[in-house]
Amino acid sequence: MTYKSFDLRGKSVLVTGASRGIGAAAALALGRAGAGVMLMARDGRLAARVAGEIVAAGGTADAVACDVTDYEGFERVVAATKRRFGRLDALVNNAGVIEPIGMLADTDPAVWARSIETNLVGAYFAVRAVLPEMIAAGGGTIVNISSGAGGRPLAGWGAYCAGKAGLQMLTRSVALEYGNKGVCVFGFQPGPTDTDMHVAIRASGLNPISKIPRDQLTPVATAAVAIVYLCTPAADDLSGQEVSLRDEAFRSRLGL
Repeated sequence: MTYKSFDLRGKSVLVTGASRGIGAAAALALGRAGAGVMLMARDGRLAARVAGEIVAAGGTADAVACDVTDYEGFERVVAATKRRFGRLDALVNNAGVIEPIGMLADTDPAVWARSIETNLVGAYFAVRAVLPEMIAAGGGTIVNISSGAGGRPLAGWGAYCAGKAGLQMLTRSVALEYGNKGVCVFGFQPGPTDTDMHVAIRASGLNPISKIPRDQLTPVATAAVAIVYLCTPAADDLSGQEVSLRDEAFRSRLGL
């Protein structure tokens, strides 16, 4: 598949959950577009491996280990990004978990709470950590990796749906409160994507998403090019919205 190329030279982007899946693919695509990329993940070793791929291809990248539920750690990552690249232009708020997969009465309350802590509270921590830098700089971009599951319940995904629903409201809140400060924010819905997360989804067999054949899943490269596009000024008119790869008008912007 052929994708449009976008230019982010001179920009710096922080990507969470960057060790694999959509996060890793986005980091690689951002590096190819010329951005300096700070990769953040719980597994710093895997994130460093992806950063090494960016550097080997001629890009600029660094990696750091941090859990999104550690707010003080997040503040240190933001400071490290500024030291490394001299600026912070965009956040790709990607880190997330699908577990627990199971009916509400069967799930472990601690694991359910951990899901909300990662998918919603962790996403807020990321936004909270970068906003002061963006406001001081006169603007910035936040791409929250959203999901259609945030707008409708799916059997066995109670925690995930609840977390993504909250994330959609967080996107709207950022747009309302900081749009006039030059901050652009998007909820990006990649749709069912060919990642390790979807391996667990298929294994559960609990709802229609688990029945989608692998060859019909969105390639991570397609999601990645959309994220790069959202980090460019060309997407600014979409700020505050949920943007979906199922939207043909949006796909045409990407050259799909």
